[in-house]
Amino acid sequence: MNGSPVLVRRDGAVGTVVLNRPEKRNALDLLMRAAIAQAVRELDGDDNIRAIVITGGDNVFAAGADLNLLVDKGAQAVADIDLGQYWAPVVGSRKPIIAAVSGFALGAGCELAMMCDFIVADASARLGQPELAVGIMPGAGGSQRLVRTIGKQVASLMLLTGEMITGERAWQLGLVADLAADGQALERAIELARKAARMPPKAVHATRQVLRQGADLPLDAALALENREFLLLFDTADKTEGMRAFLDKRKPEFKGQ
Repeated sequence: MNGSPVLVRRDGAVGTVVLNRPEKRNALDLLMRAAIAQAVRELDGDDNIRAIVITGGDNVFAAGADLNLLVDKGAQAVADIDLGQYWAPVVGSRKPIIAAVSGFALGAGCELAMMCDFIVADASARLGQPELAVGIMPGAGGSQRLVRTIGKQVASLMLLTGEMITGERAWQLGLVADLAADGQALERAIELARKAARMPPKAVHATRQVLRQGADLPLDAALALENREFLLLFDTADKTEGMRAFLDKRKPEFKGQ
């Protein structure tokens, strides 16, 4: 359905969620947020899908929140909407999620990209958090994910001035994991998603859990978490299959056991 705010594609073990409101630069209204949440839930629950890509169009990933949703609302009215509920399936996905960014990823669009496990962008990408220009601030992790990823200096510059950074600059700073050739962000993201999809699911889940939980723990606690998950994987069939395949010089056949 071309009129749907979100399109879902399946290609083998990779599911792709395409933001599809180009006439509004993929501005995130409630309908689109709900559609993203539903698409991710469906792919997360599909046993044939092992990795997910979220992308927009060639010129825009998502230009931010649809301000028509917020302009006339006070604090309690916005709280009642509970915007966080729409992002919970992305943040809580059991499967790796990769953002493929071309063009503008601003405000809530930038926040959505940062919720993913990592971002693939091309040189056309422009990432920013311009919320102060309309009298508010990021409310879905924009400030906190930025400062934890690129540090206080550049995060402060982006937040306090509304300055956008290019895909190349974002890659240099570590906000973007991989800088694709022009126009190839989606293709590269799908390529990497296929690699992630071939990995043993239990080891993928353990690694993602350690990355997400350990980042905010003291080092000794994070190391203990890592060691616990490391040891638990030795009781999985995929560990034996992976090591035996390596020793036998063949490709492993992981079954998620």
